[in-house]
Amino acid sequence: MPEDLATIVDAARTKAFVGREAELGTFEAALAGRAPQRVLLVHGAGGLGKTALLQQFRSRARAAGITVVAVDGEDVDGTPEGLRAAVAVAEPHADDGRGWVLLIDGYERLAAVDEWVRDRLVASLPAEAVVVIAGRNAPATAWRTDPGWRAVVECLPMDVLDAAESERLLAHAGVPGDRRARLAQIGRGHPLTLAMLADAAVAGDLPEDLTAAPDLVAALATRLVDEAPDDDHALAMALCAHTWLTTQDLVDELLGRRAPEVWAWLETRPWVTRGTYGVYPHDLVRDVLDADLRRRSPATYRRVHRTVHEHSWTALRSPDESERRLWAHQKLFLHRKSPLASSFWALRTRGTGMVAPGRASDHAAVIDLVERLESPASARLAERWLAAQPENLSVVPSPSGLDAFALHTLHPADPALVDDDPVARTAIEAVARMSPARPGEQVNIARFFAGRRENQRDPYAVVVGSVSSTVLWTTRPLAWSFVATTDPSFWGPIFHYLALTTELEADFAGRHYTLYGVDWRRLTPERWYDLLGERELTGESGPAPAHLLRPPPLSRDRFAASLRAALQDLHQPDRLRSSDLMGSRLAMDFDGVSAERLRETIVTGIEHVAHEPRAESLGRVLDRTYVHAAPTQEAAAQVLDLPFSTYRRHLARALQRLADLLWAVEIGEVRLQVGQQVSNEWSGR
Repeated sequence: MPEDLATIVDAARTKAFVGREAELGTFEAALAGRAPQRVLLVHGAGGLGKTALLQQFRSRARAAGITVVAVDGEDVDGTPEGLRAAVAVAEPHADDGRGWVLLIDGYERLAAVDEWVRDRLVASLPAEAVVVIAGRNAPATAWRTDPGWRAVVECLPMDVLDAAESERLLAHAGVPGDRRARLAQIGRGHPLTLAMLADAAVAGDLPEDLTAAPDLVAALATRLVDEAPDDDHALAMALCAHTWLTTQDLVDELLGRRAPEVWAWLETRPWVTRGTYGVYPHDLVRDVLDADLRRRSPATYRRVHRTVHEHSWTALRSPDESERRLWAHQKLFLHRKSPLASSFWALRTRGTGMVAPGRASDHAAVIDLVERLESPASARLAERWLAAQPENLSVVPSPSGLDAFALHTLHPADPALVDDDPVARTAIEAVARMSPARPGEQVNIARFFAGRRENQRDPYAVVVGSVSSTVLWTTRPLAWSFVATTDPSFWGPIFHYLALTTELEADFAGRHYTLYGVDWRRLTPERWYDLLGERELTGESGPAPAHLLRPPPLSRDRFAASLRAALQDLHQPDRLRSSDLMGSRLAMDFDGVSAERLRETIVTGIEHVAHEPRAESLGRVLDRTYVHAAPTQEAAAQVLDLPFSTYRRHLARALQRLADLLWAVEIGEVRLQVGQQVSNEWSGR
């Protein structure tokens, strides 16, 4: 008997089918009665090959002479009556002794009748029947927790293909051997994407990444975005794709009052994995949605990016150290189009490597790494720095002990230790020459960092160095920061992208070190962070633009004198604009520098003094002298009901206290919430 066209098509599908051996084995065991499972629940994201797998089930059942009824949720009336009619065709075969198979695809469209399907339809089938239900969503809890159903149900979550299976799929599609590995990497094991890439490659196009294949991205994105009920849900999908980790707080920043509803929906997506701290998407979904949004709506893409950027800056102010590290890690992910990208892509296969504070038990491993990768003399020096400043060690732990570490030093430090360390001494002497640290300010040096496998090029070294530096640079009262590297060909482009443009050279124990640095009094951490927010989008590199730089820093005495003059001009904007404090942190916010901002900061400082314990009278003196000013100091004393001599003593004390407070703001020790109730929490806590 000649073959019909359907038979030829099925044979071609079977020949091209790759992988899924475990799923096929489970089905054949159920079909042959070798296993108690009679209901197989296949679930996974769109494009993973659920329909192709069900086609293989159908072919194998028919080859065994077993009746197959296939139902597609998209094609049937999603009611009990509609489903009952769709499976009625099998009823005449129910008693022929060979059993039958019911395949239901697209089950996410039948969620409303899931309880009826389970308790009425499937429960009424003959005991020898095999039922396969496939959909995007994980099975309802009752399938997995009810003792009765649990005895006959097997859940089969669909995952991506591995690299070898991906290349086999591409080979079946006619892709030449020299192109398969690259396409397999782009396709991330996603069968539909691999098939579309194969089609493009056979036609002669070989994209370098998904952004170079806009038609493919658009087709895949359409399938994904079609899941979204409305624009807010689609925006949450874009956010999830853009970030390393999505939290409900982040969704709330983007969407406001709809966040709880959208978050609950996002958690149920089949391409989303729930982690300890939030959710994250499958790599391919991330690539597709991010590339699609950037191409289709640059303004929306920038809005999503800005939301993550601003939320991460706020999180770095958290008193919770683990939250600060988490969001510094999140920020590292946004640099994936920068010179840091090679490390980012490597981490996608090795694991992200969470950064933790170093412990005393890590010291021996750190010293061993320094000795192996640098020299015994460097190891002895690292041991001394660890003993002096153990709190400045960060690590990426691993089951074997340690994947990477970063050891920072903070100065002022033990002069004898600095003298014995030519690398640290080079930085400290350069600071003294160029722009000395002022009272209360520190100098930071990322003195030692490395990864166990690839030294300073190790992706985990990049993670621990970046995360520890971001937290320290944005939360401590620093005058300067430096990073010392023995591998400037790798790190130079990264530090230029990060706007660390001061370069110094030092030698120690037969090794040459390059130090890259930044003066935080000229480029404040706030403006540096905002600059990086733009560079994450543009990939720009090099020095910070001149308009972001502050004038050279004021000395402590000059700052106090300038503050006294500014208080006299508090209600005269034209004169305030000529104040030396216009180059200070007091006059600066994300939008730039203004006399109004300077005035608001000074007034906030006065309010802060008034709220301090036992300092209300000092705040009142400042208020009546400068904010709600009396015509003369004598009149202010009279309004405050103070003898003039007492008023003058209080004013001197109040000015000293205000100068101390605003100096702490200037050097980054204290952050004032300008225009709101103030807080004097130390930024390093």
